[in-house]
Amino acid sequence: MVVSSIFYGIAGGAEFLVLFLSGFRLFPLGILGFLSFAAAYGLIKTKKWSVWLVAILLLLGGTFGATTLRASVMRNTINPNAGVLSFHLMLIAYLVMTAVASIYVLAKRKSLE
Repeated sequence: MVVSSIFYGIAGGAEFLVLFLSGFRLFPLGILGFLSFAAAYGLIKTKKWSVWLVAILLLLGGTFGATTLRASVMRNTINPNAGVLSFHLMLIAYLVMTAVASIYVLAKRKSLE
């Protein structure tokens, strides 16, 4: 659970960083960042509600990451550069790590009760 809470803490920090760098134009990232920090806190404190929050983050984060990746791939297929490719790899890593952390927490949900 500690590794999952660290992941959600780092993800929340990264989402807030991107929100600040975008000039607050990407408001949904602020919501995801707040929920990620709340999930990290709940997992550290072994709160039962954190399992529900992780399930919600799996849906919201997965949807946001997948649609962002699809839009970026469709927009940058003609002339991709190293920055675009690294962005795509980071989004894929985020999606994989979100799925792994969520599945682990959901599998171990009995230990939070």
